[in-house]
Amino acid sequence: MPALGESPEGTIEILNIVPLQGPGGIVAPSCEAAISLAVEEINQGAGILGREIRTTNIDGGRPPHEVAAEVSALLATGMVHAITGWHTSAVRRAVARAGASRVPYLYATSHEGLTDELPGVLMLGEHPAGQTVPAVHWLEREYGVRRWAIIGNDYIWPRQSAKAIRDSLADPAAIVLEQFVPLGLPDFSGFLTHPALDLADAVVILMVGADVSRFNQQFAATGRAAAQLRVSPAADENVLLAAGPEANRNLYVASSFFLDDSTPDGRDRLTRYRRRYGAFAPALTSFSNATYDAIHTLGALARTAGSLEVPAVLDAVDQGVVLETPGGLRSFRGNQAIQNGYLARADGVGFDIVDRIA
Repeated sequence: MPALGESPEGTIEILNIVPLQGPGGIVAPSCEAAISLAVEEINQGAGILGREIRTTNIDGGRPPHEVAAEVSALLATGMVHAITGWHTSAVRRAVARAGASRVPYLYATSHEGLTDELPGVLMLGEHPAGQTVPAVHWLEREYGVRRWAIIGNDYIWPRQSAKAIRDSLADPAAIVLEQFVPLGLPDFSGFLTHPALDLADAVVILMVGADVSRFNQQFAATGRAAAQLRVSPAADENVLLAAGPEANRNLYVASSFFLDDSTPDGRDRLTRYRRRYGAFAPALTSFSNATYDAIHTLGALARTAGSLEVPAVLDAVDQGVVLETPGGLRSFRGNQAIQNGYLARADGVGFDIVDRIA
């Protein structure tokens, strides 16, 4: 950002919140590279509202109140025009309160689907009803899964997603084991040795980043991977790579986006990314792509609304705006982006899309 007191009139300043530490820190290099690519692409054109854009990355891996305090201090300068990011919902809710609807806030992570967001918070990530819940019912239909175990980190997104799953089941007693554990837990033996886990046909993993990798390694080491399926909305190629191919057997992942280089859009995006960063760059993954899309969606919203003022943005959304972005057309229902849902099977350290689920 410019030095305090410098006129911001020549630029659009965006705060981007990505975890640089903790379990979510595994995705940071990919996200930062994808964000930089989006910024370059926009600035090579007309910028946003005819102005160059610049981003400042905020470490979203700290406690929510610390992230919110830094965001609040930066907003107080009057030089911040928008917030984007990939981070936990606990951080989102703290930042939204600190932001008090002063600037648009585009949240790119899958979320818990609550309806009490402050004005200006737009949910680009997946709603449980369009991602996790359909994935659970797909496994019921395709594999006859009847009994479930759930393990999640202990904060709002995993708990609310687990509730959405429970409410969707014909028999809530089909969940035979449910545990919520701290972020960064090193040892999952309390869950993996629980007698009720033997009753489950499949496990839903509602954890973050490196926690998912570590859990999958320990799960596979028990020998359970051959007999019990796993499904998660929170794994990308970085998570698979960190766990290793053997830990990803019979793992299914639900997402609105998988980078498929067999499609023209996927090939083109990968080509641009590799041209910019080279063959050994952090992988462009479903999570980092979400941050890339958030920057481009912000630009499309500004073009349509003619402003980044929250009332103008919300008015455009309320009128059913359809945005043109590199990933295709995007629209909203309320504050939620409408998007497709897909289910993929982990194939080593990559994904094989098996079906469209929503």
